Amino acid sequence: MAPAWAQGRKPRNIVLLIADDLGLHTGAYGDKTAITPHLDRMAREGVRFNNAFCTTASCSASRSVILSGLQNHTNGHYGHAHAEHNLQYQPKIRPVPRLLKDAGYRTGVIGKLHVNPLSSFGWDLHEEGGQREVYGMAQKAKRFIQASEGKPFYLHMGYGDPHRAGNGFANRDYPNVKRTRFDPSKVSVPSYLPANAATRGEVAEYYEASNRLDQGVGMMLDVLKETGQLENTLVMFISDNGMPFPNAKTNCYDAGMHLPMIVRSPAQTKRGMVSEAMVSWVDIAPTFLEWAGAKGPAYPLQGRSLLPVLEQENPPGWDEVYFSHTFHEITMYYPTRGIRTRRYKYMRNLFPELEFPHASDLWASATWQSLLKAGESAKLGGRAVGQYLHRQGEELYDITADPDELNNLAGSAQHAGMLAELRKKVHAWRGETKDPWMILSRYKGE
Repeated sequence: MAPAWAQGRKPRNIVLLIADDLGLHTGAYGDKTAITPHLDRMAREGVRFNNAFCTTASCSASRSVILSGLQNHTNGHYGHAHAEHNLQYQPKIRPVPRLLKDAGYRTGVIGKLHVNPLSSFGWDLHEEGGQREVYGMAQKAKRFIQASEGKPFYLHMGYGDPHRAGNGFANRDYPNVKRTRFDPSKVSVPSYLPANAATRGEVAEYYEASNRLDQGVGMMLDVLKETGQLENTLVMFISDNGMPFPNAKTNCYDAGMHLPMIVRSPAQTKRGMVSEAMVSWVDIAPTFLEWAGAKGPAYPLQGRSLLPVLEQENPPGWDEVYFSHTFHEITMYYPTRGIRTRRYKYMRNLFPELEFPHASDLWASATWQSLLKAGESAKLGGRAVGQYLHRQGEELYDITADPDELNNLAGSAQHAGMLAELRKKVHAWRGETKDPWMILSRYKGE
């Protein structure tokens, strides 16, 4: 049978908007400092997920999961793709854009991809770079959509904001972007960071870059409307990982992994929905494949489509997510596996004897440098720097009572039962997902 678009029916397009290092810092998620009217509008027109989590709080590894529907320890993309890091998918992996292309879709990436190898995708349009030039990105997207001429498309918009750029956030004047500055003395500093002058200055820059990103999202929504495709297109907005600060990005704490997800579907009958389902970035690929009616890969995916629960506030059976971190940069090795339930988080740090490593941009940040000068007794939010750098083999937190994850309950007799239960779940999940690091457990007879 000919595909829907060839039979004259409306195409079922997909646009994925990915922020780079944005936490829950939008108006729709209750942030009083953020100025994000376009994301807030998207939330009013779609579904905002309150409990969405990446699987690894690191740019490249997280994106590999988004595009494959597999944990990075399964797909082989354990860390960064670029330069000397050079990590990539296993040869058998067929990412979603390739599967959609096989189903008759036109596919394009604009901005940042950060996943290897490029040959696994087969893009019709490959326009990496210029990911902070949000107006230029929108214009490229418009040309791509117009050139699709009624054929369904998958468009991957990889924004560069609010990622750091060296020691700053690349905040300057950009074409057709209104520069919105924030007063460091008035910004809201997250509780997991020190509220000193260095951090305040950087947080103000972060909010400015986040506003630039938001303007880009607005431009993209306008492009879809102008080209007549807004009501034919599933639009999803997410971030790859949390804000680029210690305790967040590269960490398995919620500040690094609890992220925005907003979905706008033309098939929705209810708007402005808020979902409490616990969802994971492994669920994105199955969602896109179901929307497109496209065939999945020969191997099983590890997530499930969100479409059946898109308009359910509290769907049953969506109460836990798993995560897996191994590398950020190639020199940043700190493998962790774990589970997040509605109340608890369990982390297994496979090599606790290692000092927790820093992404180069985080190490160079004014925030971290201010703490280094103060020594290991200095406080990173409520956590001492020494405690941040030197971690236990197991971490267990009651998120409800301790949202900043400061009180490790792994040694608590009162929580021994919960520790054993979550440890067992993670061990089983690692086996099911073919985690190569399981060999360490076999050596130890676990």
